[in-house]
Amino acid sequence: MTGRRTSAEKAGEDGTVTAEAAVVLPIVAAFALALIWMLSVGIAKVETVDAARDAARALARGDDPQEALAIATRTAPPNARIDVEEAPPGFVTVTVAVEAKAPGWLLAPLPAVTVGSRASTLMEGYP
Repeated sequence: MTGRRTSAEKAGEDGTVTAEAAVVLPIVAAFALALIWMLSVGIAKVETVDAARDAARALARGDDPQEALAIATRTAPPNARIDVEEAPPGFVTVTVAVEAKAPGWLLAPLPAVTVGSRASTLMEGYP
């Protein structure tokens, strides 16, 4: 035997690459969509972290609360909820949350995920 296969031996394998590709390609596409979705959720998380941190820092410096809210709104993703809490005295906590929806161009109905961040700090000059 020379290691070569005759046409009679290959006859049962015609189209196997096409069949394998037909099975694998939808799985690869679904995996890519899931990765894109996770990336968009990760970006929303980073934006909420930045917004909460920026607002808490501004409030700790003694900036006007409306100015700190404007800073957080600029940094936060669209439609984010921004809450400021000053308790206990001299301590400020900023919470930013947003419902991260799948990008519309994904062509797949993926669920919305709520991501949020909280930043807390002591006010400057507070004993």
